[in-house]
Amino acid sequence: MAAASVLFAALFYAATAVLVVGLALRIRLYAGTPAPLKIPTTPAPVTRGGVAWRLVREVALFESLFKASLWTWLFGWVFHAALALVLLRHLRYFVDPVPAFLAFVQPFGILAGFAMAGGLAGLWARRFLVDRVRYISTPSDHLMLALLLAIAGTGLAMKYLAGTDVVAVKSFFLGLLALDPQPLPSDALLYAHLALVAALMLVFPFSKLLHAPGLFFSPSRNQADDPRERRHLAPWAARLESDRKP
Repeated sequence: MAAASVLFAALFYAATAVLVVGLALRIRLYAGTPAPLKIPTTPAPVTRGGVAWRLVREVALFESLFKASLWTWLFGWVFHAALALVLLRHLRYFVDPVPAFLAFVQPFGILAGFAMAGGLAGLWARRFLVDRVRYISTPSDHLMLALLLAIAGTGLAMKYLAGTDVVAVKSFFLGLLALDPQPLPSDALLYAHLALVAALMLVFPFSKLLHAPGLFFSPSRNQADDPRERRHLAPWAARLESDRKP
C-alpha cells in the first residue's frame, strides 16, 4: 500500500480519537460546571417541556439569532442546514449497501455544497464589513471560516473540476471502519480535501465550534423561569446546605 494511504489512515485514526475523546471531556466539563444562579434569558418558558421546545427551536431555527440579526441568521442558518445535508450525503462512504433515503438525498447534497460555501462566504464577509464584528474578530475566527470554506471548495472541485475514484474512496473508509485500511486513490485534490477534514476534526474540541454541544449546557437556555415556584440550588450549594443542618 502506498505511503500516502498509510499516512491518511493513521491521520484519520488519530483525528477520530482526538475528536471523540476531546468532545467527551468537554461535555463532561460542561455538565459538571455549576450554575449557582437562576439565569434564564427572558422571555423564558416556565416548564421543563417548554425549555425542551425552546432548545429545539434554537437548534433547528436559530431563534435567538433571528431576533438579533436577520442577515447573520440567514447566512448562519443556510450554512448549518447545508452542512447537515452534506454530512448526510457523505454517509454513503461509510455504509454498504447504501439505504434508499441516502440515495435519495445525494442530488440535494450536491446543491447543499454550494449553499454551504455561500453561507460561509457571507459569514466571513460580515467579519470584514460590519465594524463591531470586525473589532471583536480574532485570527482564529478567520482561520475557522477559511478552513471550512476550503473544505467546501475542495469538495466541489473534486465533483466538477477533477473527478476522483469515489468507489476506491469508499473502500478506503470502509476499510478504516473494519480496521483493514485499503489503498487511497492517488489524487492531489482528494489529499487536500481529506487533510483539511482531518485538521477540522483535530481542532474541533479546542475551538469556538464547541458552541454546537455547548448550547445544551447554557444556563440561559436550559433553565425554566420558575424561581418563585422552585428554589434553585447548584449541586455544590445543596451539599453545603445539607452539611450545615444538624
